[in-house]
Order: sequence, then C-alpha cells, then structure tokens
Amino acid sequence: MILRHAALALMLLVATPVGFAACSDQPPPPIVTGPAPDSFQVSFQTSRGDFVVAVNRSWAPNGVDRFYQLAASHFFDDQRFFRVLSGYIAQFGASGDPKINEQWEGKKIPDDPRRESNARGTLSFASDGPGSRTHQLFVNLKNNPKLDVQDFVPIGRVVSGLTMLDSLNDDYGESPKYHLVATLGNSYLRRMFPRLDYIKTARLVGDGTTVP
Repeated sequence: MILRHAALALMLLVATPVGFAACSDQPPPPIVTGPAPDSFQVSFQTSRGDFVVAVNRSWAPNGVDRFYQLAASHFFDDQRFFRVLSGYIAQFGASGDPKINEQWEGKKIPDDPRRESNARGTLSFASDGPGSRTHQLFVNLKNNPKLDVQDFVPIGRVVSGLTMLDSLNDDYGESPKYHLVATLGNSYLRRMFPRLDYIKTARLVGDGTTVP
C-alpha cells in the first residue's frame, strides 16, 4: 500500500508503539455494511494527543464507505503510526493482530476518481497501484501535489489536531516494514520500534462513545 515496495518511493506503509492495549474482553462491533453517511467525523485519541477527521462521501464514495466500516468496527484501536516522514506524511492502518490484517487484505475496494488535492491535512488511502486500496491510510503533513499525479485520493480532512500530528515520533522513517507488521503485528513494532506513537482509540463522533 502506499509504500509497501521500497522501489516505489512515494508509496506509503503503516505501524504501532509500546505499552497500551486498547483491547478489552468485549468483542469488537460487527463490520458495518452498506454506504456511509454523506458526512461524518472520527475522533482519534493517540499517545501524542487527539485529532479529528471530517469525511465527505462526495469526495470518494468507495474510500469513505471503507473508512466508515473500519472506524465503526474499531479497527484502528491500538495501531501505530508506523511510517512517519516529517513534513510529508503520517501513515497508519495496520492492525496489531495479523489475523485482522489478513481479513481486510482480501477486501480491496474499487478506485475513486480524485476530486480533491492531497493538500496539508487531508486523509488518503495508501495504495500500490490500481484497485489495491484496503485499510492503510495517511495524513498529508504538507501540500503534496505529486501524490495527485499518482492518483492518491483524499477522502476527508483533519479539522482538529493537525499540529499534534506534526509532532509524531519520526525516529524510524521507512524502517518498519509492512509485511512484518502484517504477519507479526504489534509484537514486531514494540520490539523493534518502541518509540512509535500510536492510536489508542478511534470512534465515530456521535456513536454513543464520543459526544458530537
């Protein structure tokens, strides 16, 4: 996904840090099916601070529907920002549970035409070519017009907490490898990259756990 292959320098990967376990004894919510609302927000609590993403289905219906499914099923809980390139992008979306990554890898979504630019603060799906988007995403930390040419499609925008994302730990750059995250999960990231910042929880605003 954006950046699984080292040769694709502008493609993006995903990761997670130490200590926090978002998991509980309660099973995760069932995966939502059907289209997402026309617009909604997702509130992320992280080891560095909080941020909120506002999403617009008109920007990219297939991508927004998938993001809604992931957020509603608590997919992003206890995930690392495993690829942080300061002044460029912050990538996430790799579950700490390899079985969950495997489940979503088989659920590729159709491409959306790009309607918005990869401007600073926008959220886009990572990919490694046509028809390859699944569950990894990145926040643009600057205006990235070169990613427009490569058909990375924004689905929403960070409306709160963007400067916090600028401060995410970037010690490891491109060192975390997605194929190892996918197969070994958080144990790999905790052992090899202990200072990575991470998502504690991500919740749909107004879903009963986050107040609009």
